Amino acid sequence: MSTHDSAHASAPQVGVDATDTRHLRLVIASALLGTTIEWYDFFLYATAASLVFNTLFFPDTDSYVGTMLSLATFAVGFLVRPIGGIVFGHVGDRIGRKRTLAVTMLLMGLATASMAVLPTAAQVGVLAPILLLVLRIVQGFALGGEWAGAVLMAVEHGPRGRTGFFGSIPQIGLPLGLGLGTAVFAVLQTTLDAADFLAWGWRIAFGVSLVLVIVGFVVRLAVEETPSFRAAEAAEVTVRTPITTLLSDRTLRRPTILGLLSRWAEGAAFNTWGVFAITYATGTLGMAKVPVLWAVTLACAVMAAVIPLSGRMADRIPPTWIFASGVALYGVAVFPVFALFSTADIVWFAVGLVIVFGFVHGWFYGAQGTLYALLYPTQVRYTGISFIYNVAGVYASGLTPLILTALIHAGDGSPWRAAAYLAATGAISAVATAFLRPGEPEATLRRPVEHPEPVTVGA
Repeated sequence: MSTHDSAHASAPQVGVDATDTRHLRLVIASALLGTTIEWYDFFLYATAASLVFNTLFFPDTDSYVGTMLSLATFAVGFLVRPIGGIVFGHVGDRIGRKRTLAVTMLLMGLATASMAVLPTAAQVGVLAPILLLVLRIVQGFALGGEWAGAVLMAVEHGPRGRTGFFGSIPQIGLPLGLGLGTAVFAVLQTTLDAADFLAWGWRIAFGVSLVLVIVGFVVRLAVEETPSFRAAEAAEVTVRTPITTLLSDRTLRRPTILGLLSRWAEGAAFNTWGVFAITYATGTLGMAKVPVLWAVTLACAVMAAVIPLSGRMADRIPPTWIFASGVALYGVAVFPVFALFSTADIVWFAVGLVIVFGFVHGWFYGAQGTLYALLYPTQVRYTGISFIYNVAGVYASGLTPLILTALIHAGDGSPWRAAAYLAATGAISAVATAFLRPGEPEATLRRPVEHPEPVTVGA
């Protein structure tokens, strides 16, 4: 019997009556709304870094240096995420997923809303970028615990045979959050003149976050704790320090190391097409900002539609196959997509984004949450997938816009060095994913216990 089949066979039947159905709908709404808000907040900063912050907070530099400094503050959010992942992973594995997610949402929302009232460098000098950096650190810290918790709330509530689909729901929040952010900026730049947009218009996008967070917080409080965590807690099989267990137990090292490598392509890809592409198109290629933002928004809409289809497929075939095939395809597609970008034609730019960002990224991203959740037992699952997602986020996500900007600058505007780097990440991640074995026997800790309610995939 294959690993996938054995994991499936070990799962208990989960009945879903009318009451359960209503609660599952609430779980889906909570996961989708929560991650959409969190990613809106986090990547709104990325869009602003390319269009606003380089001018308002780093004004005494040339365009290249100002953009690099602005993107550096963007990268800091990823540097802090592993710390947030360890802290909130510990809390989530010890006291539960529900309360942890409520805290992460409040922190993220307050930090983003505070950016709406930040003074600029023209008003307070060097204090402006310092305050911006502090709030970005809070954002990164909060997001470090958000993604893993949202995925587990969905996967661990998912009925047998539908965990792949449920695990894909929080993933939809990423393209929706980014798409919402780029759409808001596009509308503001269309309705306001350049002077008003830079003076106060961009602040509206950040202020909206406070309203969204209040709604999301109320919904999250209404969701029950996951069955897997409740069962582990009742059986008293939680561990004292999940991060120590994760790093010291040799049976958990292999999936952790391979998971870090498999995540490389996904992080690099998203921050290339969703963040760097805006800077590259409007800066290096000289394309108009608003059409570029709408192109990114269109690609995000396509991705949001593809992700649940990928999740449904992860209930029929191993998620490793979906993820490995997707990151390999991304590595191959990088060169033709940059060739389309190099035309500096908005139509071809949009076509390239829709293909590689909408379809390809949506295909492998939809299976990612379920794939990583299946690597760990309940006691360390929050910490484990937080560790993979956030540590890899430092080199795979946060540094990507800086690396690509530097490579293109070194090549006098040529994108091929950057494309080669991205293709390499696709190859590395495809190989690492092929060696992952999700759903292996759950009794891997030094204090072996049977997984109270194992998550599984399969028809």
